[in-house]
Amino acid sequence: MEPGSDDFLPPPECPVFEPSWAEFRDPLGYIAKIRPIAEKSGICKIRPPADWQPPFAVEVDNFRFTPRIQRLNELEAQTRVKLNYLDQIAKFWEIQGSSLKIPNVERRILDLYSLSKIVVEEGGYEAICKDRRWARVAQRLNYPPGKNIGSLLRSHYERIVYPYEMYQSGANLVQCNTRPFDNEEKDKEYKPHSIPLRQSVQPSKFNSYGRRAKRLQPDPEPTEEDIEKNPELKKLQIYGAGPKMMGLGLMAKDKTLRKKGECPPTVVVKEESGGDMKVESTSPKTFLEKPCTKMTMRLRRNHSNAQFIESYVCRMCSRGDEDDKLLLCDGCDDNYHIFCLLPPLPEIPKGVWRCPKCVMAECKRPPEAFGFEQATREYTLQSFGEMADSFKADYFNMPVHMVPTELVEKEFWRLVNSIEEDVTVEYGADIHSKEFGSGFPVSDSKRHLTPEEEEYATSGWNLNVMPVLEQSVLCHINADISGMKVPWLYVGMVFSAFCWHIEDHWSYSINYLHWGEPKTWYGVPSLAAEHLEEVMKKLTPELFDSQPDLLHQLVTLMNPNTLMSHGVPVVRTNQCAGEFVITFPRAYHSGFNQGYNFAEAVNFCTADWLPAGRQCIEHYRRLRRYCVFSHEELICKMAACPEKLDLNLAAAVHKEMFIMVQEERRLRKALLEKGITEAEREAFELLPDDERQCIKCKTTCFLSALACYDCPDGLVCLSHINDLCKCSSSRQYLRYRYTLDELPAMLHKLKVRAESFDMWANKVRVALEVEDGRKRSLEELRALESEARERRFPNSELLQRLKNCLSEAEACVSRALGLVSGQEAGMTGLQMTLAELRAFLDQMNNLPCAMHQIGDVKGILEQVEAYQAEACEALASLPSSPGLLQSLLERGRQLGVEVPEAQQLQRQVEQAQWLDEVKRTLAPSARRGTLAVMRGLLVAGASVAPSPAVDKAQAELQELLTIAERWEEKAHLCLEARQKHPPATLEAIIHEAENIPVHLPNIQALKEALAKARAWIADVDEIQNGDHYPCLDDLEGLVAVGRDLPVGLEELRQLELQVLTAHSWREKASKTFLKKNSCYTLLEVLCPCADAGSDSTKRSRWMEKELGLYKSDTELLGLSAQDLRDPGSVVRSLVGCSWCQRRRKEKEGILQLRLTNSTKPSPLASSTTASSATSICVCGQVPAGVGALQCDLCQDWFHGRCVSVPRLLSSPRPSPTPSPLLAWWEWDTKFLCPLCMRSRRPRLETILALLVALQRLPVRLPEGEALQCLTERAISWQGRARQALASEDVTALLGRLAELRQRLQAEPRPEEPPTYPSAPASDPLREGSGKDMPKVQGLLENGDSMTSPEKVAPGEGSDLELLSSLLPRLTGPVLELPEATRAPLEELMLEGDLLEVTLDENQSIWQLLQAGQPPDVERIRTLLELEKAERHGSRARGRALERRRRRKADRGGEGDDPAREELEPKRVRSSGPEAEEAQEEEELEEETGGEGPPPPLPTTDSPSTQENGLEPALGASSGSSGPFPTLTPRLHVPCPQQPPQQQL
Repeated sequence: MEPGSDDFLPPPECPVFEPSWAEFRDPLGYIAKIRPIAEKSGICKIRPPADWQPPFAVEVDNFRFTPRIQRLNELEAQTRVKLNYLDQIAKFWEIQGSSLKIPNVERRILDLYSLSKIVVEEGGYEAICKDRRWARVAQRLNYPPGKNIGSLLRSHYERIVYPYEMYQSGANLVQCNTRPFDNEEKDKEYKPHSIPLRQSVQPSKFNSYGRRAKRLQPDPEPTEEDIEKNPELKKLQIYGAGPKMMGLGLMAKDKTLRKKGECPPTVVVKEESGGDMKVESTSPKTFLEKPCTKMTMRLRRNHSNAQFIESYVCRMCSRGDEDDKLLLCDGCDDNYHIFCLLPPLPEIPKGVWRCPKCVMAECKRPPEAFGFEQATREYTLQSFGEMADSFKADYFNMPVHMVPTELVEKEFWRLVNSIEEDVTVEYGADIHSKEFGSGFPVSDSKRHLTPEEEEYATSGWNLNVMPVLEQSVLCHINADISGMKVPWLYVGMVFSAFCWHIEDHWSYSINYLHWGEPKTWYGVPSLAAEHLEEVMKKLTPELFDSQPDLLHQLVTLMNPNTLMSHGVPVVRTNQCAGEFVITFPRAYHSGFNQGYNFAEAVNFCTADWLPAGRQCIEHYRRLRRYCVFSHEELICKMAACPEKLDLNLAAAVHKEMFIMVQEERRLRKALLEKGITEAEREAFELLPDDERQCIKCKTTCFLSALACYDCPDGLVCLSHINDLCKCSSSRQYLRYRYTLDELPAMLHKLKVRAESFDMWANKVRVALEVEDGRKRSLEELRALESEARERRFPNSELLQRLKNCLSEAEACVSRALGLVSGQEAGMTGLQMTLAELRAFLDQMNNLPCAMHQIGDVKGILEQVEAYQAEACEALASLPSSPGLLQSLLERGRQLGVEVPEAQQLQRQVEQAQWLDEVKRTLAPSARRGTLAVMRGLLVAGASVAPSPAVDKAQAELQELLTIAERWEEKAHLCLEARQKHPPATLEAIIHEAENIPVHLPNIQALKEALAKARAWIADVDEIQNGDHYPCLDDLEGLVAVGRDLPVGLEELRQLELQVLTAHSWREKASKTFLKKNSCYTLLEVLCPCADAGSDSTKRSRWMEKELGLYKSDTELLGLSAQDLRDPGSVVRSLVGCSWCQRRRKEKEGILQLRLTNSTKPSPLASSTTASSATSICVCGQVPAGVGALQCDLCQDWFHGRCVSVPRLLSSPRPSPTPSPLLAWWEWDTKFLCPLCMRSRRPRLETILALLVALQRLPVRLPEGEALQCLTERAISWQGRARQALASEDVTALLGRLAELRQRLQAEPRPEEPPTYPSAPASDPLREGSGKDMPKVQGLLENGDSMTSPEKVAPGEGSDLELLSSLLPRLTGPVLELPEATRAPLEELMLEGDLLEVTLDENQSIWQLLQAGQPPDVERIRTLLELEKAERHGSRARGRALERRRRRKADRGGEGDDPAREELEPKRVRSSGPEAEEAQEEEELEEETGGEGPPPPLPTTDSPSTQENGLEPALGASSGSSGPFPTLTPRLHVPCPQQPPQQQL
C-alpha cells in the first residue's frame, strides 16, 4: 500500500547537540567527542552558541545561478517505476495510433503497474479468469468489496494492459526471419521523462503539460465529418494477440490541432461512471449518441505507387501475390498480407502502420538514464526568492511563514508518491563557491575584512576552513576538490529535494543553513547502509537493472515509512537557520526544503575515517566507479611527513599503511608468479587521474600498476592483472611508485611518531608520582610540557595532570612572593588567615616539585604565631589603654595574616570610638544632628561590644529619637492633611518643636509654608485695597498659589468666589455671542475685524481656526501678553486710536473686498472658467452651478450646502392683522457668509443685560471692556439709522409699501386654508420668535384671483412646490428708490452688517432696499432647493430619533428612574421635551458620526430671522403674531406711478 498524506508517520528525531563555548572552539575535537552517540543515527544536528552568528558574505547583486528542474513524483523510486511502466504502455498504444487515457475506479486513478504486477503474482490473466479471482485482485488493490469492481478491473486489463503484455512476451510474432533491431536512435518525439507538469501547482515559468498529464485531460472529440470520411472509426478493432476490446468509446483529435510532422489523429478511450463508455463531441453541431464497438490503431497511408508495392513479398508467407492486400510497415519496410496477420485485418488501414515486430522492439527499448534537467532561466537570489515564496503561498493558500512544517512534510511525500499529480520545482544545487563566493567570510586579497568578519573567516566552523584543519585528512590533498574541500552552495524552494545518497569516499559532510526556512533531513546509520540498498533493489529492481549505480546519482528517493517497514532504521530532523547538520561515513541521507533558503555544505575526513575510506575504495572497485582521489596516494603522502601529523592521525595512518604494505606485497608476489619481471618507477601523482585509472575497475592507481609495451593506452591495477590485454607476459611490465624496501622505511617513521608519546608519558609519570624519590624543579616540568606542545601530542589525561601541576606550583610561588613582598613593604592588607597560611604551607610541601620559597613561608608563620601570643596576653589584662590596643592592631595588619585575636582587639577599639561619637553628638554646644545621624548611631551601637556604658548611651539616643519622630509625624500630618490648619495653629506647633535638639525636615518645611502664607495674605490685602478692581488673571494666579499652600486661608474662599463669578459671566457672554463649536474667541468676535479687506488672509485665518490653529488674542489686538492681562490696556486699545483705526480698516477692507469679489465670475454663469480671481468656498472648492449663493456683505460665492442659509418661509415680523400678507420683498433671502457673520448677533437688549451684570463684578475682564465699546458702537449706528428712516423721502417710500400691503390684504382668500408647521424647535436661528410659519402670497401679474389651495397637494413640501411654481411670474421692483436715497441707506446697511448685534433698523433698511430692485429669482430658487434637501434630512433624522426613543422604551423606561433623574443636570430636567429632543439629536449625531441620514441644512443667523419687520423700526407696537395664514401665492403687479396715500 502506498503511503498517503494522512499515512505518513515522521521518523524519530536524530540527536541534537548544543556545545558550550569551550567545546565549540575545537570543531573536529567536538565532533569526535559526540561521534559514539551521533554515529548510531547516521546524522546529527549541532546548534552553535547563541552569540555565534557569522555574517552572510555572498555578494547578493552579483550572485546568479541556473537551478535544476525537479519533478517530484519522478524522484521516488517506486513511483518512477510506475511512471516508466505508464510511459512504455503509452508508447505501445501511441505507436498503434491510440492515446492512452488512464481510467478512474472508485474516484481514483487506476494503478496499471500494480494491476499488472498483481495479475502476474496471481498466476497470469488466463489463470485468474479461469478461477474467477478478479475480486481478489480488487482486494489486493485496496478497493472495497461488493461493488463488482473485479469485473471492471478485468475489463480495463483486457482493454489496456493485456495487449501490451502479449507484445512484451512476443506471443503474437510469427516464426520468420526477423532482422535485428538496428535503429538505435531513440524516438525523437517521445521522451519517457520529459514531463514538465501534470496537475496541481506549478511555477509560473512552466505552462505546458507533458505526455503523462495529457492522459488525464479530455481531448477534442471527433467531428461528424471525421467519422463519415473514416470508416475505421465506425468499425474499430485491435490488431494484436489479445482479445477484442468491445464497448470502447472513441474520440478523435481535432484536425485543426495537428501540425506538420506530428502524429496522425489519435483515438482516445473515454470512460463514464458506472463502466459505460461513450463518444463525446465538443463540436456544437453534432453529438454522437451511438457508441462505437471497436478500437483502431493508425489510419491508412495513401499507397498510390503500384510498381513500388509489387517489389515486396509478404514476411509471413514469402509470397508477393495479391499486392493490393500487402501492407508496408512504416518502421522496418517489411510487407505483410492483411490476411496473414494474427488476427487478420479486414482491409488495409489508412495512415501510419507498424508491424508486430516493430511494435515489440519499440516497447522493449531500454529507458534512458534518469537525471535532472537544467532550467533555462538564470536567477538572482531576489528573483528566485520571489518565485519560491509566490509558489509556496499560492500552493498552501496562506503566508509562507505560517505553513506548518508538518503539513509541508506530509504534502511532500503525498506528491512524491502520486502518479497523477505533477508538481515541478527548481533547486539551485551544487553551486561552486569558488566561482560564486562562499556564504562565510573568506580571508583573501579580494576585499578587506572587518575585525568581526576576520574572526569568522578563521573559525574552524567556517566551511572553507574545516576541511583543511590540522586534524583533517583532506588538508594533505593539494587539489581543490569542489564539493569536498571547497564548499558547494544550495538555494532551495519548497519541495526541492536531495535524494538518498552517501558522500564521496564515504566521508563526513557538514551542512550549514545560512538563512531561510528549515531544511528537513532523513538519515540512516552506516550499519544499515547495505540493508537500505537491498530494500531499494528489492522493491524497484527495474531501476537498478538499467542503472546499477543508481544510488550514486542522487536522483532517487524512497519513502522513509517504506524503508522503516522493511527494518531500515531512519531518523529525521528540521535544520533551522544558523544550525549545522553532520553526516557520518557511509550514512545514507536525504531530505527536502520547507521553503526559500540558502545552505552551504562541504566534506571533511578525520583519523577515524581512514578505515572507512579504504573499504569505500574496495566498494568502488566492485561497482567500477571512478574515485575522486587516490586513497593510496593520500596515505603515502601523510606517511612521507610523519612529524607534521597529529598523534592520533599518525597512529591511524600507521595502521592503514601497514595493511596497505601487506596487500602490496601479496599483489606483487602474484605478479612475479605470473612471470612479469620488468619494472619501471613512475611518479603517479604527476599524471592526470584519467591516465592512471584501471581499465577494468576504474580505480586510480598510485602504488603500482601493470602496463603493456604493445598496448600503451591502458593499464590495470594489480588486482586485475589478467584483464590488461592478450599480449604475452614478457611484453607486460610493472609501473611502481615505491619499492618494497622503501615502504617499510616509511612505515617505521610512522611508528616512531606514533610511539614517541609513550616515551614522553613514562617520563611525566615518574616526575609526577616521584617514583625515584627526587622532586623535579619547575624548569624540568616546563620542559616536559614544551615537548608535548612541540610534538603535538594529544590532549591526554597525563598531559592535563602535568599542566595542572605546573599551574598549581606557579600559583603557589606567586602567592608566596606576594606574601613576602607585602610584609617587607609594610602593606596593611590582610591576604589570608592563620589557618589558610598553615594549609598553604602544607600544599607547597605536597607538590611534586621543589620550590625555594617554602623557607620564606615558614618564617612568616613563626612571626604570626608570636604575635598571636602577645595579643592573647593583652586581652587577658583588660581594660587596657586604647593606645596599646590600636598599636597591636596596626602590627597585625602589617603581617598580612589574620589571627582570631585581632577581631577581639578590633571590637574593643570600635566600642571606645562609638562612645566618643555619642558624647560629641549629644553635647549642648554641638550642631543639631539629623534623624539619619541618630538612627546611624543606634545601628552602629548594636554592633559594638556590649557594656553598661554602651547600654546607657543607646537608651538616651532612643528616647531622643522617639520624641523627634513624633514631632516630625505631627508636622507631616499638617503638611499633607486635607483639612488645612490656620496659621496660628501651625505657629504653635513650630514653637514647641524648636526645643528639640534635632534637625527636623518637616518642621522646617512647615515653617517655610507659614512664611509663604503670610506673604500671600499681604498680596491679597494689597490687591483688594487698590484703586481699581483686580484683573481676572491676577486673581487666578493668587488662587492657584493659595490652593497649593498647606495653610487654611480665609481670604482664599472669597477670591475663588470672585473668580467663579467672572468665569460665569464670560461663559454666559460666550453662549450669547458665539455659535456652537465656533472657531472664534469671544474677544475676537467683540472687536472689529481689521483684516476684512483681504479675502485670502480672512479665509486662511478662518481655515486655521477650523483646523485648530487658533490665533491668540495678543495677535488680534496687537498687544503683548502682559498688556492683555491689564484690562486698562485693553480699554485704551479699544477706546483709543487702535479701536477707531480697526473700525476704519474694517469698513475700508470690506469695501475693497466687495470690489474684488464683484469682479469674480459668477458660478451661475454657463461659461465660468477657473482663474486666480475665482471664488473659493469654505470647503476649499470652487462653487459652480446651481446651489451657489453670494454673500450680501462681501459679495463672495459659496456652496449652499457648505454654509448656513436663510429660510424663505420663516418671516420674523409679527403683523397687527390676524392674517398678514407677504410679498416677495419681505421673504427672508438675505445671506451672510460665515466669514462675515462670526457670531449669533444677539439683540441689543440682551447685550445691555450682560453689561448690567458686568457692573456688579468686582473683577475686570478684557471681554467686558470690548463689549462696552461694541454696545456704544451699536447704539451710535441705531441712532443714525432711525434718523435716516425718519426722513421725509424714506417715510414716503414706507407709506407706499404699507398701501401695497393693505391692497394685498384686501384680496379674497380661501376660507379654510391649510396650515404649515413651524420650524423645528431645535433650530437655533428661530429661537425667540416662537411664531408659526406664515402664509406666502404673491401678486398675480394679470390681476386674477388667488390660486385655490385645494389644487395644491397636501403634505410636506407642497408649500415649497407652490413657491417654485410662482417663480417665473415674480416681477419688480415695487418701489423706485432715487440714488440720493439709496446711497445713504446702502452705506448704513453696510455698517449695520458689520455689527455683531441684531437691530430692528437693519431689517427695515434691508426690506426697503429689496423692494427697490427686481426679485432675485435665482437666489430664491436656490434657497428653495436647499430647503427641500433640509426637509428631507429632517425627516430622516426624525425617524432615527423615533427609533432611538423606541429602543429606550424597550429597555424598560430608564428615564423614570428617580436616581437617574437626580443625577441628570438641572438644565436637562427643567428644559422640557424640546430640550430632551435636542439632546437626543446631539446624541444621535455622536453615535452616527456624521454617517447617518443627511443633516438638515442650518438656517442663517442673519438679523432678518431674529427681529420683526418695519413697525418696530418706527416705534410701532410689536404685538404678538397669530397663526400663519394660508400660502396663497400671487404675482405682484407693476409698481404704481403715484405714491400710496397710506403710510405705515
